[in-house]
Amino acid sequence: MATLTELVRAGSDQFAIRDFGGSGPDMLLVHGTGHNLEVWHPLAEKLRGKFRMVAFDLRGHGQTPAQSTNAEQYWRDIGALVSALGLKSPLLVGHSTGGYAISAYAAAGGECSALVVLDGFTLDGRKTPEEAKGWYLPSEQLWNLFRYGWEAGVDEMEQYIAEVCRNSPGDWLNAGVDQTLVAAFTRRSFMQHGAGFIRRPGMEEIAVVSVPDPEQPIYPAIDLYDHIKVPIGFVLASAGLYGNREADLQRVVGRESNRYLLKCDCGHNVHMLKSGEIAEFILSHFGK
Repeated sequence: MATLTELVRAGSDQFAIRDFGGSGPDMLLVHGTGHNLEVWHPLAEKLRGKFRMVAFDLRGHGQTPAQSTNAEQYWRDIGALVSALGLKSPLLVGHSTGGYAISAYAAAGGECSALVVLDGFTLDGRKTPEEAKGWYLPSEQLWNLFRYGWEAGVDEMEQYIAEVCRNSPGDWLNAGVDQTLVAAFTRRSFMQHGAGFIRRPGMEEIAVVSVPDPEQPIYPAIDLYDHIKVPIGFVLASAGLYGNREADLQRVVGRESNRYLLKCDCGHNVHMLKSGEIAEFILSHFGK
């Protein structure tokens, strides 16, 4: 598949994007925390020729230079990117944190034709700032799991990538994902930093985005869906982060006739594990 990767200016910041090309309706792909645009290759391959697909690295991730300064920027950046890329009422596909970002963007009235949310739902009520701090794992645990913010030399980086690939069959997130893809998105998570590289996102990025303001009208709570009028496709991973919340998700889906649910028998990284099923789901409900 022919792709183009470049930096584009959207608003006051630059973002790393990959244009997968293609014809048909526009689609913007939004990854989750700790990932980057490399994770979309399996789905982009399955939808080749059906959509014009573009992915980008969230701020603080991959090769996007910008860092977050508040918890709302992930979803606010979507509008700036839609405009900068000349996308026309795109279908938005978001995984995990990206699923919340596209939902918040739509709830705020952002231009889009529909949403496909991949194992990234908001099924609880509003939290106090102190309660919200429990959304992310403690810094020490994040470091042990992902080395976020690690400054590494070239050899250290390559050894780490090899280790992640070697351990991926037994990893709760990467089990079943093709090791070539694991290597690609892990390598892209390192940005040049001085004479070495830094593993992104850093702990500062996680800290900024992990505590949204519950007084803001757009907030990651179940009432977010009350403000979304466009069709929504929800993809639930049976062994993902919301595997025990199917009944709650079913209630959200049942509130409107233009909401659809796909349940996949896999872990949280559903877009890399079940790209064929997701592509069929998208084409069935949102293809033209």
